Amino acid sequence: MSGCSGSTSTRARCTRDASTATGWSSPARGATTARSRAVVCSAAGELLVAGAQTLLTNPQTRIVPAGERRRLNDGACDPAGVFLVGTLALDDPRGTEILVRVERDGSLTTLDDDLNLSNGLAWSPDGTLLYSIDSVPGLVRVRSYDAATGAVGPRREWLRIADGLPDGLCVDAEGHLWIAIWGAGEVRRFTPDARPAGVVTVPAPHTTSVAFAGPGLNRLLITTATAHLSASRLAAYPLSGRLFLADVGVAGLPVTPWAGPTPGET
Repeated sequence: MSGCSGSTSTRARCTRDASTATGWSSPARGATTARSRAVVCSAAGELLVAGAQTLLTNPQTRIVPAGERRRLNDGACDPAGVFLVGTLALDDPRGTEILVRVERDGSLTTLDDDLNLSNGLAWSPDGTLLYSIDSVPGLVRVRSYDAATGAVGPRREWLRIADGLPDGLCVDAEGHLWIAIWGAGEVRRFTPDARPAGVVTVPAPHTTSVAFAGPGLNRLLITTATAHLSASRLAAYPLSGRLFLADVGVAGLPVTPWAGPTPGET
């Protein structure tokens, strides 16, 4: 497939047809994991799993108070391997969702407490900028970030999406952002100064997240969902809920492994 540059539009391929070549397999349409909301891996292969309201550690680290109609959503490790995760409301958003950093001693540092639907997280190639998404207002924000000290600067609006909801995101080696747009069936690329730089389209309206994969980190892996699609829309987009791959002519950044230790353990 052609590279994704300028106004180029690239179509992604369902991994059902590419699983042998890529090592990725496509799950059954609409398959979900009952409890996990975000998963990160340490360099030793240990997993940190975010459940509905707690980190599934021993003992569990609770982030959302018990009984509240909220759950954990997207999470990622910062350049020092410290885990960040946000929340969403299970009913109407009220602007009280949070983005927290789970420190190595298991304590929580709150970065935001006024979100509607916390979503994708990513860092600039040099690790000095944190990008974060609040989906319901369609906002992508940016702030300075020092992984060594934990210092975080004031956030500012970086981009506003009006024709869909920004969901997951990642950053490539050139510092461009790739943002999955729920409702548009697209992943859009933006320059570091928020100018459009390309589009990848998939035959599924609800693109949810995106990551670079493969030995050279030069293949874009796109996840999609079936949620909130009517029977007629599912019939029109039968590949909804599947994974897609796109060759986009640029490499991504390695994901920082989770540094541990497991929160709550001594």
